[in-house]
Amino acid sequence: MKKIFLLIVPMLMYGENLKSLLEYATQNSDLLKEKTLAQKAKSIELESKKSAYYPTIDVGGFYQSLNEKTPMMAGDIYSAYAKLSFDIYDGGKKSALESQSANEYDSAKYESEAMKKSLGLKIVQDFYTIKSLQKALESQEDANRSLKEQLTRVSRFYAAKVATKDDVDRLQSAYDTNVYEIETLKFQILSLKKSLELNVGKNIETLDDSKFITFEDKSLELSDSIKSLSLKKDALLSGSESLQSVYYPQIKIEDTLSLNGYARTDSSHPEGVDIQNKILLSLNMRIYDNATVDKAKEAILINAQALDTKVNYAKNEQKMQYDLAMLRIDTAEIKIKSAKSALVAANSAFETISKKYDARIVDNVVYLDALTSQTKAKALYATSLNDLEIAYAIYYYYAGKNIEEFVQ
Repeated sequence: MKKIFLLIVPMLMYGENLKSLLEYATQNSDLLKEKTLAQKAKSIELESKKSAYYPTIDVGGFYQSLNEKTPMMAGDIYSAYAKLSFDIYDGGKKSALESQSANEYDSAKYESEAMKKSLGLKIVQDFYTIKSLQKALESQEDANRSLKEQLTRVSRFYAAKVATKDDVDRLQSAYDTNVYEIETLKFQILSLKKSLELNVGKNIETLDDSKFITFEDKSLELSDSIKSLSLKKDALLSGSESLQSVYYPQIKIEDTLSLNGYARTDSSHPEGVDIQNKILLSLNMRIYDNATVDKAKEAILINAQALDTKVNYAKNEQKMQYDLAMLRIDTAEIKIKSAKSALVAANSAFETISKKYDARIVDNVVYLDALTSQTKAKALYATSLNDLEIAYAIYYYYAGKNIEEFVQ
């Protein structure tokens, strides 16, 4: 039993790294499942459009009973038939509809990929924000222990009449404020963790450290959302062509085989044909509709033009965000250097002032300022490191890459 326990404990303590969360979300997130189902629906619609090229076969039958009987018609007639129909020419309607459906399917695929990448970026941002808040919480808890020790120490001095109540009150106020900030951080972490769990699709206990690959690929690709919009525009154009087909000849052939039976017949109500095969060749073409179809097509073309404008804006926006993402990385690296320098200085200052405070060379105001500076510097340095990872994720996102591929 002891051996089994020793095997289980490491599994329970194992945390989630960023790559495993992204992989799990890809397979299990409800948001992505919805896009996958929409994509599947478009695939089936495309197959139905391809099937429209094949002939259709219909079967049916009827039974007719007349009372009083009509002259020259049997009293009872029953019939079964099979009809084969084929569109010889439809003005290009089926082809246009297939093209429209194919574009809609491809658009749905890119929309699914766009959602995957967008969700991935949200997961990355939540992941590293939680890591930053956890480091801030650790800093606050370290400060809390120091404040508690000093509060206990100064309280004893106050009891011994060698410290003032003002000294105790300042430390008590700082301690209570710190507890307040700790609880605030705990709630922020919990809220973001729940958001992360919702997006990933599973409960998460702990988060392991993860890093991004630095600038392995600097090329810019069109985002999947822009590709999706472009295909939606193409789908509209194909749809407009299907409307125009009504002005072309519609040629159709039908072959109907009927088997007939009769009852209640006599010389005045004879039987009809037992077996009949009817071939029908029809042609139809619209020559006037007061420009109804033309106006409908014009409306579709205007919508396509609007989508084209939206695509151009999205391209410009992606390029702008891409350039900003490059600058964000540079800025993050500079901030890391500054935050590290500030942390070294804050640690050194707190160590010196702490010794002086213990020796009662400086008062608690100086001590509290040094402790606050150190606590903030710790949190700021941790945040700067995590902000760099977020900056890389944002860069890869606006470069049109799959974020998951660049996580180590």
